[in-house]
Amino acid sequence: MNGTSGAERPYGSLRVEGADLAPARWLAERHPGYGDFGTVAGVAAPGFAAYARLLHPAGLDDRPVRWETVAAAHGRRVAALTDWYEVIGADRFYQNAQEYGLPGVWDEHPAEGPTPVGVARVLAPVLARHTATPERCWFGLWEGYGRREWAGTPTFPTPERDEILLSGPLADVLTPERADPFTELPDLWWPQDRAWCVGGDVDLVSTYVGGSEELIGELLRTPGLETHRVAAGDRVG
Repeated sequence: MNGTSGAERPYGSLRVEGADLAPARWLAERHPGYGDFGTVAGVAAPGFAAYARLLHPAGLDDRPVRWETVAAAHGRRVAALTDWYEVIGADRFYQNAQEYGLPGVWDEHPAEGPTPVGVARVLAPVLARHTATPERCWFGLWEGYGRREWAGTPTFPTPERDEILLSGPLADVLTPERADPFTELPDLWWPQDRAWCVGGDVDLVSTYVGGSEELIGELLRTPGLETHRVAAGDRVG
């Protein structure tokens, strides 16, 4: 872990931890090859019984659109490891395309980065049912998002990223967006009892969740989420 102690400032209603990073040590101390960068367990955390991939929705007139809806319109299907560019039949670096969308179906790519607010709003109540400590949770925020100056604030490492440690009740995970609609939600979420871990990344259009079979099963059945079962070692997208 690195950095020097800095002033603790709130991030929404979440507390910025500027002194004790011990709650994140379990994420930082990974064995080589166990939760590598670019894998599901590298984005969330290794060691869980089951994992799920939550797809960030595309959009049409600012309304969410499921990947399966877009895929069907393009004559394709979505599987657990399907990439967005495959859904729309684009080049891997589709972000640089000047023309995109399909009239009446979609006009915005899925959001890259941590869990979108709409997904988080549905996800959080499910997670709360699968931990004994929803009032005591921890969060990691990549220091490179750039909407705030983090110089001097200690960080903890995850594969290829350095994270600011935040704390607060699970219900407060949405409060950064309420303070500023353009502010990113945390990349990592986990409760004190480590019953699950949510992981996202600046370069991804999916959120990953590790937890019990019961949690992943409920996520697969939850309306408002487009979820696929994945494995710890699967590549991310």
